[in-house]
Amino acid sequence: MTVMEQRGAYRPTPPPAWQPRTDPAPLLPDAEPHRVLGTERAAKADPELLRRLYAQLVLGRRYNAQATALTKQGRLAVYPSSTGQEACEVAAALALEDRDWLFPSYRDTLAVVARGVDPVDALTLLRGDWHTGYDPYEHRVAPLCTPLATQLPHAVGLAHAARLKGDDVVALAMVGDGGTSEGDFHEALNFAAVWQAPVVFLVQNNGFAISVPLAKQTAAPSLAHKAVGYGMPGRLVDGNDAAAVHEVLADAVRRAREGGGPTLVEAVTYRIDAHTNADDATRYRGDAEVETWREHDPIRLLEHELTARGLLDDDARQTARDAAETMAADLRARMNQDPALDPMDLFAHVYAEATPQLREQRALLEAELAAEQEGAHR
Repeated sequence: MTVMEQRGAYRPTPPPAWQPRTDPAPLLPDAEPHRVLGTERAAKADPELLRRLYAQLVLGRRYNAQATALTKQGRLAVYPSSTGQEACEVAAALALEDRDWLFPSYRDTLAVVARGVDPVDALTLLRGDWHTGYDPYEHRVAPLCTPLATQLPHAVGLAHAARLKGDDVVALAMVGDGGTSEGDFHEALNFAAVWQAPVVFLVQNNGFAISVPLAKQTAAPSLAHKAVGYGMPGRLVDGNDAAAVHEVLADAVRRAREGGGPTLVEAVTYRIDAHTNADDATRYRGDAEVETWREHDPIRLLEHELTARGLLDDDARQTARDAAETMAADLRARMNQDPALDPMDLFAHVYAEATPQLREQRALLEAELAAEQEGAHR
């Protein structure tokens, strides 16, 4: 006690009762992942949407298999497969309107294809080319992002700018569970919530960040629980239930478009294949774990629901498979053609006006190529 307090001259005023700015209860995710297939909600699901999801899942599974084979044949430098995660990939693309933007990570080539990008163009970057392979503005799809979570602030910036301009646009940003450990994840969610940007963050929690399990990344009850710390809703969904993922994402997109701000969605799924062709997944997980998740396969779940409701017969199954094989054959044929590359493209689009160093390097390469060509004709 100070001298002033002892003399009775100090009379501190008690602070006002603290009240949270926002009631956290509505922001918290449900205790269990949201599901549609195999529940009473399935009867209310749009049959045409379910059929469309099924066709895209079958095509996506074949796309993953073909791209993986192309990697083994040396036609791709690397391919991060999304086998087992197709429900998240397809639902993300189908939940958006044409005017919206998709911000994918390196594993989300299937979502890019489902958004309408040519399958070959979607693989251009993974082929080792210097550019992304497609026009982002034409398809409203940002370039595939290899550094973890760096696409998230970009999505927030675009969405915030669109709202300031009065454009009715929503951005959907995809990231893996490993990306939630990055600073960009925090910065993006914090900015989006403060400015109520029309963004949906989809975390595909597939269990591992390469070889690091989720338990070694976070102590949170779920990744969806992180949302409340930023002041946005968190949703937890079964990532292998295509109808449920689409329903949750469509609701979040609608909410963002109507001015409700961002939503963080955690889709609980599993990466069946290795991280990439350079990864040996057997070093950090067992076959029994993988087989358990195969029993919860997204195609099998949706196929069972459609069959039970009389919405899918053998002819429809075969039609979906034939379409997938046609896509795979076309992808295989076109990827087996060596691309015609111009070395001078290395100096294009680096600066609006080439620097002296860049002009010098270009002249040096031109001289080397000319000498090589002259030597070949001797």
